[in-house]
Amino acid sequence: MQKNAIILAAGKGTRMKSEKNKVMHMLIDRPILAYPMDALKKAGADRIVIVAGYQADSLKQAFPEAEFAMQKEQLGTGHAVMQCTVLKDEPGLTLVMNGDVPCLKAETLERLYQEAQNHSLVLLSAILEDGAHYGRVVRDENGAVKAIVEAKDCNESQKQIREINAGVYCFNNRDLFDSLDKLTTNNAQHEYYLTDLVKILADKGKSVQAIAADPDEMAGINTVSELADVYTWMKDNTNRHWLENGVQIVDPARTVIGKDVKFGHDVIIWPDTHILGNTTIGDYVEILPQTWVNNSQIGDHSKIQASILDDAQIPEHSSVINQVVNTFKEG
Repeated sequence: MQKNAIILAAGKGTRMKSEKNKVMHMLIDRPILAYPMDALKKAGADRIVIVAGYQADSLKQAFPEAEFAMQKEQLGTGHAVMQCTVLKDEPGLTLVMNGDVPCLKAETLERLYQEAQNHSLVLLSAILEDGAHYGRVVRDENGAVKAIVEAKDCNESQKQIREINAGVYCFNNRDLFDSLDKLTTNNAQHEYYLTDLVKILADKGKSVQAIAADPDEMAGINTVSELADVYTWMKDNTNRHWLENGVQIVDPARTVIGKDVKFGHDVIIWPDTHILGNTTIGDYVEILPQTWVNNSQIGDHSKIQASILDDAQIPEHSSVINQVVNTFKEG
């Protein structure tokens, strides 16, 4: 079954207090948007359409492999999906997500695609102690999802619901595009809510389901403070993964490792170290303090200290101290 995807990335993100498009802010070693792009590819997405608007050219330059749809006016999530007419006649499934959720795992998106094969819509939800500003998942007496009500439109009873909408949806593509014209702006924001499709499809007798996921994966980024929180969460999870796989990270709080870095065995990493990009660290390597490595290969039994390595090739048994290296040549 064909797997399509739409990433919503048209807004400026005014709460970031920046002139830069929100999803182009750097997170460890790449733009925020690169994380959902990578997760979708790993989940098997055949076509990915990015809905762009503000500073669209910067997105197109950063992600030339993607298709783009333009949303000149930001009139809501439903309106954003309406712009993706290139997918209108496609078969299969279409997953819709925001571009500012970098913690979502490929395995979660793959599960969503799998679950959606027998339904009109499957969405991700999360159980929180306080639903706060999130839309609530409203179920009927049998547990079936019948609506999502945005926080600003909730009555007092609905505000008590702890199951919230995580903002990730997987539609039968035909049902999605057959129903978009039923959306209206009759709500507090006067926007076309994509979430209204839940009730529209349910009222048609279509099957709508919600599956709960890890709330930490759903963390969106709307402010620089939230960007810092996600940075810390992602750094800590990556470091924990490598610690469990035998990499001796002396001080994880002061070590940053990118998601594509690979390590051999018996590696020691000292504090105040950044290892980023497509870097491969060989066996018995020691990375000492004040070292920054990006897109480099470090051979076995090497020692790097207080150096900057960028696109560098370090041979085995090398010692690099207080150097800036772009292309290292032995001897």
